Parts: sequence; C-alpha cells; structure tokens
Amino acid sequence: MKRLEAKVYIVGAGPGDPDLITVKGQQVLQNADVILYTDSLVSEELIARARPDALVLKSSGMDLQQIVGLMVAHVRGGKSVARVHTGDPAVYGAIFEQMAMLKKEKIPVEIIPGVSSVFAAAAVLGAELTIPKLTQTLILTRAEGRTPVPEKEKLRELAAHQTTIALFLSATLTKKVVNELLEAGWSEDTPVAVVQKATWPEQKIVRSTLKHLDEEMRKAGIRSHAMILAGWALDPDLYEQSEAYRSKLYDPSFTHGYRKGGNAS
Repeated sequence: MKRLEAKVYIVGAGPGDPDLITVKGQQVLQNADVILYTDSLVSEELIARARPDALVLKSSGMDLQQIVGLMVAHVRGGKSVARVHTGDPAVYGAIFEQMAMLKKEKIPVEIIPGVSSVFAAAAVLGAELTIPKLTQTLILTRAEGRTPVPEKEKLRELAAHQTTIALFLSATLTKKVVNELLEAGWSEDTPVAVVQKATWPEQKIVRSTLKHLDEEMRKAGIRSHAMILAGWALDPDLYEQSEAYRSKLYDPSFTHGYRKGGNAS
C-alpha cells in the first residue's frame, strides 16, 4: 500500500478475532503513522500488527476533546492517523461526534467498515437471521438504559413487528428486555441466543428462551460485551424443519437472470 494521506482513517477492527479485520483495514493499520484505539475492546494482537515505528495510543482513558485534539494535532503535523474502533464503527461507534468536530477543524476523514458483532454472533451460532417464510427483517437496536432512545423507538414498539431483534449494549438490562418483548406480544418460549465477546478466545454462548433469559445470563455471569439475538430464527431445532423454509433463489422452478426455471423433474 502506498504511503497514507495525512488524514484520519476510522477503521472497523471487527468483533475480536484479529483475522476478521478487512484487508483494507489491516493495510491502513500497518501503514499509519499514529494508531489511536479503544483498548478496552480491540484485540492487542491486532494492534501489534502496526508498523514498528508507529505511535500507538490508547483512548479508553480519554474524553472526546482529548481524542479529537490528538487526531487534529497529528494530521496537521503531516501524519496519518488510524482511529481503530471495535466491530463496525457505523453502529454504536460514537464516530458521529468525532467526525463533527474533525469537520469543524477541516480534518479529512475516511471510514473503513468492519465486521459487526451482530454478524459475528450469528456466525458462531450457525444462524441465518432472515429465514424465508419465517422472518425477513432484522432490527438492530438497544434497550433503554442511562442513554435514552427516541419515544418511537422504544423496544416494545419495535418488537411489535415480531421480527428478529439484535440487541446491542443491553446485557445489564435483560429484565427490561424480557418485559418489553412480552408486552409486545412475544411468547415466553421465543428462542434467545446470547454471545459474549464473539470470536474472542474467552467467548461465551448462552441459548435460552425469553422466559429464562435473565436467569441464564446471571448464571453465566454475562453482564457486558454481549450481543442478544431474539426471535424464531434462533430456534436451535429449526434445521429439522428446513424444508418448510426454503428460499426461492435455488428453487428449480424459479427463473432469474442466470437460470431459467421449469418444472422439477
């Protein structure tokens, strides 16, 4: 990769496994002059891939002004800065506020997407979150805690759609999650899967139902860094009924731009 421009590269590091960063993200990491990363969430093994003479800085003890001030100073000094975030920075990445301040300072920014924890969690569970004839919609949200959510985005309102739901930042709010889903008409038997630190060596998986979710998470000691996936797409017995949920894509009678369908022989 050629020498990086003097600007801020916001890099999605992926969910934990250092090999799940994108090729472009790794190239930026390996060539940047300055690495500023969320050390409480990003793998140290990944950061070790930075070039030996790079300035590596941890951001967990910094506030917004300090983080942006450092990036501005280094870019104005002719340096490239890799601001490394966990997962994909577009979802609960708190990048908007950083970019707003960088824009005011006329500092150029490029975003490199990453693998989100929601898709890493689905992968380790062996789950598809959109099953034909069962659910075709995935809602990404979070339970309301210290940070409020807009009135129209309360969990019980979203849950009324009865689709697959992925809950970020909600591991300490499971009682609230259960109550709001039940209020929205969900069955106590609805399957729920929780993955803590997906793809990390210390990864934990809990499979439960809505009724037993809080109890099972308490037993597992999961209260942080967890993705909660709820809905019938998470039913571990779904494979036994797979013929009922086949897509049209590979149906021999289905015509599309690359294949002419006909009656199955």
